[in-house]
Amino acid sequence: MKIFKMYKAVLLGFVFIGLLSSCKEKEVVKKPNFLFVLIDDQPYDALESSQRYPFLKTPNMQRLQDEGATFQNYFVTQSICSPSRASFLTGVYPHIHGVNQNNRHVDPDWNTYKPYNSHLQQAGYQTAHVGKIHMAHYHGEKHIRPGFDFWYSFIGQGEYFDPMVNDNGKEYQEKGYITDILTEQAVNWLENKRDPNKPFSLNLWHKAVHEDHSPAPRHKGIYKNDSLPVPPYDTHLDNFEGKPEWQRIKAWDSKWKEYVPSDTLEPKPWPIKGYKFKKLLECLNAVDESLGRVLATLEEMGELENTVVIYSSDNGYFMGEHGYWDKRIAYENSMRIPMIIRYPKLIKPETKVDNLALNIDLAPTILELAGIEKPDYMQGKSMVPLLASTNEDHEWRQAFMFEYFVDDAYPYAGPNMLAVRTDKYKLVDDFLADDIDELYDLENDPGEMHNLINDPEYDSIEEELRLKLENLKEQYKYNPDRDWWLRTQIPKKATSNNSDH
Repeated sequence: MKIFKMYKAVLLGFVFIGLLSSCKEKEVVKKPNFLFVLIDDQPYDALESSQRYPFLKTPNMQRLQDEGATFQNYFVTQSICSPSRASFLTGVYPHIHGVNQNNRHVDPDWNTYKPYNSHLQQAGYQTAHVGKIHMAHYHGEKHIRPGFDFWYSFIGQGEYFDPMVNDNGKEYQEKGYITDILTEQAVNWLENKRDPNKPFSLNLWHKAVHEDHSPAPRHKGIYKNDSLPVPPYDTHLDNFEGKPEWQRIKAWDSKWKEYVPSDTLEPKPWPIKGYKFKKLLECLNAVDESLGRVLATLEEMGELENTVVIYSSDNGYFMGEHGYWDKRIAYENSMRIPMIIRYPKLIKPETKVDNLALNIDLAPTILELAGIEKPDYMQGKSMVPLLASTNEDHEWRQAFMFEYFVDDAYPYAGPNMLAVRTDKYKLVDDFLADDIDELYDLENDPGEMHNLINDPEYDSIEEELRLKLENLKEQYKYNPDRDWWLRTQIPKKATSNNSDH
C-alpha cells in the first residue's frame, strides 16, 4: 500500500511538472503585441530628455526612454511624409515602393511590397490602423489599405478640429480635437473591438504636430512666457558661405515662394517663424497625454509587458537651423528622427543604441519579433540584435543612402539629391552640373556649417564616399527615373500636385 501511494505521488509529481513545463512553454511562445505611435514632423530633439527646449515636458515619452531603448542615430530614407510612411510599412526605399513625393494619386505597389501588417494578419494577428495614412486620397472603402481589420483614418493631412474621418469605409465629420479623437478610437478598439484571444498590432498615427501646428485649446499659449532657444547652429548670413548656389539663393520674400538673389541676402532675424515653433511644441502636449492614456489602457488590460511599444516620427523638422523650417533636404535636422522602443522582455531600461538605423528597418524588426520570416523584397535589417545588445559588436551597416526627389507641389524646396552618411562624414550629391556638392565632417562640424567639398585635404574622403554611394545605389537598386511609378498611376488629366507638405 505504501509503495502504491509512493508510486502515485511520484506519478502526480511528474504530471504536475509536465503541466508546469507546458504552461511555461505556452508563456514563452506567446506572441508579442505591437503598438506603433507615429508623429508627424517631430524634431529628433523635441524631447524632454534632450534639453533643447528646457520648458518642454514629455513625461510619457520619457517613460518609454527610461524603460526601453532610445536610438541616437535613427534616420528616414526620404524626409517627406508619404514616402517615409510607405517605407515604414513596406521596409523598402521610396524609389522601390514607388511613393517618392506627397502625391494625392499614388499608393505603393502593395501587391509586390506587402506592408508588415499584412504579414502579421496572415500569421493570426488582429490589426488596426488609427490615424493619418497620407498616401493616395481614396474615399470610402477604397481608403482602407491592405492588411487591416480595423480602419479609422482621413484623407490627406486632415484637420485639427472637427475633421472628416473614414471609419471602416464610412465617411463623416467628427467633433473635437484630432489628437483626442484618435486616442479615443485607439483605446476603444483595445478595450471593446479587438479579439482578446489574438495578438494585436495597432498603429496610432497622429496628424500632430504637422503645420499649421494647432495645439489643443487646453495647451494653447502655455509656452508664451518661455524663451525659444536660438538654434545650436548659426542661422544667419555666414551659414551660406561655401554652400551650393541653390541654397544661397533660397532666401524667401514675404510671399515665401519667390527667390531672392544671393547678393541681396540679409542676416535672418531670430526667431525665424518662432511663433510656429512654439505652437509645434505645444501640440506635443496632447500627443504625450495620448501616449500616457494608451499605456495606461494596456497596463489595465495586463498587456503592457507583452506589447512592443514603438514611438517615432515620419521625418525630422527644421526649427530654424540653417535658417530653415519644414524638412526634405539632406541635413541632420531633416533626415534624423526620434525612435524609442519599449519591450521589457528583450530591452533593458535606459538602453542607448548608437548604430545607424533607418525607417526601413522597422518592418523586418516587427516581423522577427512576431516569429515571421522577413520577405526577400524588404531592404531593411532587423534591429533585434541591437535591441538585445549588451554592448557587443554586431555586423551592422557602416553607411546609408538618403534620397530626395523634387516634389511637384514644392519644386523650389530643393533639387534631386542623394546623400551618403557614415558615423563621421556626409556627402550630398545634388545632381546639378553647374553647382557644387556638399561634404561635411560630422565629428568636428555636427551642425554641417562648413562645406569641405573644395578642400583638397578631404579629396580622398570624398572619393571614398562617392564609391560608397555607388555601392549603395547598386545594393538598393536605385532607379534615377523618379517617374516610373507615377506614370503608371496618375490619370492623364489629373494634376499631380498635392497641397499637403
